[in-house]
Amino acid sequence: MSEAVDLFLELTAIPSPPGEERGVADVVLRYLRGLGLEPDEDSCGPLIGSTAGNVYARVEPDAEGRPLFLCAHMDTVPPDGNLEPVVDDGVVRNAGGTILGGDNKAAVTAMLEGVRRVLAEGVPQAGIELVFTPQEEVGLIGANAFDHERLQAQVGYVYDQEGAIGEVVLGAPWSRSMEVRFHGRSAHAGMAPEEGRSAIQAAGKAIADLRLGRVDELTTANVGTITGGTAGNVVPEWCTFLAEARSHDEAKLGELVQEMLDAFSFAATETECEVETTMRKSYDGYRLKRDEPAVALAAAAFARCGFEPRYGLSGGGADANVFNQRGRRCVNLSHGVFGFHTPDEHVSVADLEAMVEVTVALVETARA
Repeated sequence: MSEAVDLFLELTAIPSPPGEERGVADVVLRYLRGLGLEPDEDSCGPLIGSTAGNVYARVEPDAEGRPLFLCAHMDTVPPDGNLEPVVDDGVVRNAGGTILGGDNKAAVTAMLEGVRRVLAEGVPQAGIELVFTPQEEVGLIGANAFDHERLQAQVGYVYDQEGAIGEVVLGAPWSRSMEVRFHGRSAHAGMAPEEGRSAIQAAGKAIADLRLGRVDELTTANVGTITGGTAGNVVPEWCTFLAEARSHDEAKLGELVQEMLDAFSFAATETECEVETTMRKSYDGYRLKRDEPAVALAAAAFARCGFEPRYGLSGGGADANVFNQRGRRCVNLSHGVFGFHTPDEHVSVADLEAMVEVTVALVETARA
């Protein structure tokens, strides 16, 4: 097997749910030091509730051109089974019945291996910076905590889009996530139900009034979890649910969030309960143009490796949202991983190795 596959299998065998990225960070640090670089890890870990901070390394330029930064996240969604990555007929899967972790360890692998190739082969380059973040899956927290002023590059790439290699993401949505907690009054459900005020009933009424799913071609909304009550024979005095809204139109998102807040308040009034809403996470969206240098460079790198560039919009956020918000043009690219967040998550060996080639091509194209 290739060095890229060996590294990927090592990374995907390490559990790294949000907040528990230490094992992956240690491998990344070891690998970067093995390349002769001097990586460092910032101090954000304890501040954001993680076992690891952001890992940063820089390759000094030896040629003229456009410096680049590459970013991947070290966490995965929590696995609900064993991590047993295997190569089966040219495809890497997890034999343990849960996620593989290709989101985003395939990107970590491609970036590390790509830089190794650049250094080993003496490929002239205009400067490469590497950033590996914790807690991306729960709100882009590591990227938000990273000091972007450290970056000398104004253009960067994340590989965090599911699907066949070749897609260049031109935009991602604005997002707002809310924790909604209804407070009622407990009472015996059989002996004195009229004395109670059901928080679950209030929450149910609020949810029933929401526009969920695909609200329009640019906007979605969802209620993902709900908990409440203490026993079957007690009128529930509390109920909490998590809701979110996303849109590629910031104004539409604002209108939808206000509509949701109004629904919560109305349901509380109708059921004689109280409600408190806390914004749990949010990130800003972005739009890029096809003729922007960052986009054109990505398309040229894909074409150089034999992939026809495609253009699209993402329905989810990625660390690219944070960097774009902070003035760095950061493009999200697809990288051949399928089945994000599912037990069917997989990536072919050919695609894993092809993204190493794409990484090298980005560096070469930026120099041209």
